[in-house]
Amino acid sequence: LTQHARDAMNKRNIPVEWLEQVLAMPQVSEPDVVDPDLEHRLSAIPEHEDRVLRVIVNTKIIPERVVTMYFDRNMRGKL
Repeated sequence: LTQHARDAMNKRNIPVEWLEQVLAMPQVSEPDVVDPDLEHRLSAIPEHEDRVLRVIVNTKIIPERVVTMYFDRNMRGKL
């Protein structure tokens, strides 16, 4: 996790279990439209009213590094 990702997780009260769930089994994975090193992984979180957690990962670094995460309002109800 980058420091920004840690800060986002704390600020948005995102439990590490939800992050691990999205990283392990995303419902949707898509490339970033600007940065080819980044991948967006999304999953609905049933414990949080099925809101969609978007986790942005730098896949070119080993191990992969989580850049940020947030609940994507535009994806609510679409997964």
